[in-house]
Amino acid sequence: MRTCIAFALACSALLAADNKPLVIAEQGSFFVGGETRHIMPPPNAPPNSPGAAPSDVTINQMYVQYQKPVAPARHVPVVMVHGCCLSSKTWETTPDGRMGWNEYFLRKGRSVYLADQVSRARSGFDATVINEVKTGASPASKLPNVLMAGHQVAWTVFRFGPEFGKPFADEQFPVDAADELYKQMIPDFNSILPTPNPTWKDMAALAVQLKGAILMGHSESGFFPEEAALLDPTGVRGLISIEQACRADMPQAQLAIMAKIPILVMFGDHLGDVTGPFGNIWTQNFDTCQKFVDAVNKAGGDAQMMWLPKMGIKGNSHMLMQDKNNLQLADLIPAWTDQHVEKKKR
Repeated sequence: MRTCIAFALACSALLAADNKPLVIAEQGSFFVGGETRHIMPPPNAPPNSPGAAPSDVTINQMYVQYQKPVAPARHVPVVMVHGCCLSSKTWETTPDGRMGWNEYFLRKGRSVYLADQVSRARSGFDATVINEVKTGASPASKLPNVLMAGHQVAWTVFRFGPEFGKPFADEQFPVDAADELYKQMIPDFNSILPTPNPTWKDMAALAVQLKGAILMGHSESGFFPEEAALLDPTGVRGLISIEQACRADMPQAQLAIMAKIPILVMFGDHLGDVTGPFGNIWTQNFDTCQKFVDAVNKAGGDAQMMWLPKMGIKGNSHMLMQDKNNLQLADLIPAWTDQHVEKKKR
């Protein structure tokens, strides 16, 4: 009983501290990366119209918004990148109105950089093929697919419950606010992107620009931090991959790069408890990541698998940063970075 009371009092004190007025040193936004493409006018462009003359356009630039605490020099900045059919809104206020990881990490003294993947939200992409199909220069079969995730698929894939409308008994996602999450889900244009995905290059460039950063990806972008580091590890101080498949068959030359960077992989609960066509996707993803972690460590690296149920933390969905215990989970990450990234920096 005394332990429970002490824990409750500690949580109350922590909540009160986190609800104090937020004071920051700086906030703003900018773009990273991008490239210039020369655009020729379509043959049927009306004379004197905006598209009637050759022009240069910028494509594949990544939008970044940031906030810095009053004393940011103590910690390595954290870059957060969202998943499929979402934007950097993922990391902001939760669907039921609670504090998100963006603000919480800021209150913990971390500079936070939120990025929109290239082709999503405020970031750019190359629309040339769309315009070519419209003018008849390319066949309709060249149009890229635009992924729009539905409510029913999101419910099961994000592991809110075993079937649509039925939550798990211990479900941590605020299912009463699921409609607010659905509003965050926007068209996903990743199919229009070249290979490799420009977001990887832009993330690596951002880490260099920040003179060192921890790259964090979730879901669709879960392994983006590792891909960015493989392109250019210069500014990458740590890698955090949340809930996505890993490359379990990475060649030794790439494992040697991974072995020089601390890596954290995190998964929630109910990995094998959903139905439908995606019923086994999470156990498969977990298995690939465990193999990846083992391979990095075998190569002399510092990689950790943080599987929440094994730690006694139950009921978490795919949307860890929005679950009802999201701040408890957030605390696990600075604790890890302090031990595995910050000490290395010193």
